[in-house]
Amino acid sequence: MTTWAGRTAAEISAAVREKRVTPREVVAEHLARIERLDGRVGAFRTVCAEAALTEADEVAARADFARLPLAGVPVAVKDNLAVRGESTRVGSAATPDTPAAQDHVTVARLRAAGAVVVGLTNVPELCVFGTTDGVLGTARNPWDPTRSAGGSSGGSAAAVAAGMVPIALGNDGMGSLRIPAANCGLVTIKPGHGVVPTGAGDGGWFGLSENGPLATTVEDARLMLSVLADDEPVLRSEPGPLRVAVSLRSPVAGVTISRPYAAAAREAAGVLMKAGHQVRRADPPYPMSLATTSLAHWTAGTAADAQHLDPRLLTRRTRIHARLGRPFMGRVRSGAARERLRRRLEPFFTEYDVLLTPALARRSPKAAPWHERGWLSNVLANTNYSPLTPPWNLTGWPAMSVPCGTLPSGGPCAVQLVGRPGTEYQLLEVAQQLQERNPWRRTAPMN
Repeated sequence: MTTWAGRTAAEISAAVREKRVTPREVVAEHLARIERLDGRVGAFRTVCAEAALTEADEVAARADFARLPLAGVPVAVKDNLAVRGESTRVGSAATPDTPAAQDHVTVARLRAAGAVVVGLTNVPELCVFGTTDGVLGTARNPWDPTRSAGGSSGGSAAAVAAGMVPIALGNDGMGSLRIPAANCGLVTIKPGHGVVPTGAGDGGWFGLSENGPLATTVEDARLMLSVLADDEPVLRSEPGPLRVAVSLRSPVAGVTISRPYAAAAREAAGVLMKAGHQVRRADPPYPMSLATTSLAHWTAGTAADAQHLDPRLLTRRTRIHARLGRPFMGRVRSGAARERLRRRLEPFFTEYDVLLTPALARRSPKAAPWHERGWLSNVLANTNYSPLTPPWNLTGWPAMSVPCGTLPSGGPCAVQLVGRPGTEYQLLEVAQQLQERNPWRRTAPMN
């Protein structure tokens, strides 16, 4: 008997279209795996089992069944994007438990492509922090359940890494796709601004947040991105020799990169050099003000999301974060600081086609009730382990995380790839070269 849990979205959709398996059979097997494993992982805030099976049957009955790129593929959705008939809680007791009247456009596009929504995944309250824990659930890393899956798309990443779904939908405002993907050994891409519809929260953190895929392979990430962007499926094409800059420097002064993550970047650089690219050590000219610019945008985004919620129902760390951000909202809305940063970094990306960095500075914090701890301890924990992602939300340029190497604990390590606007598929080709020459086990060994 063929087992479909743990298979890729591309494999599943091909088998479904060829009628080697039905959408209901695929979805039922993944629902059974969720029931068996999620008590240990905490990926899902809610599972829509009955609705998913009904939806699977509807996919099988569609007249365009043979042309669906995601035919019968189970997908999980981050709990800050609307799913018709389900509430959108964004990890908070302060949000209304009211069913959404319609899908977010990205969810609608996945369903139009034949995907079946099996549930909504856990996030930290208002998607603020890089650990997914709160009053509605805690998402653990399937490779090491004592560690956080990361955040804020931590539940979506954990679901994919545990083989509970082959792909999941998340979003990234300061690293919220790349951080959990790096922790959980997944491929993800934060598209550049305007490639995929946004609209999560109150304006998507003033334009910082982008919706994107979480997957176990570059092929699946490419496939899902093309659906989310409403593009025709993009065929593979080997990139010519690219100019690749390798930087091991943290954008935030005083934060150092741990040895495993620096080694992963060096290893990836060696792979790309052997693939024919021109690889050099070079650091982007990050301004000293980057840390304060990031903090202003981070807190202002939370202030916008919290302004219509009852503060008494928010956790203390979220209340403080939002309060600190209110004075910055006007300044952040103007976009002036982001434009200055883009102008400063553009010459670097004229000289280089791709920037390669470690994805994280160190592995994720312990899976713990961080929402019960103080604001400063949360901010320091986040900054010390994930300083490399925020600059590319501020510029609005594409960036992705790709597994590369292994931590001393045996879990996955990862690197980050960054490119100029419009180079999403070029980055995916570079990531494909890394994956082919340095393969990583697709899902965590969970039974």
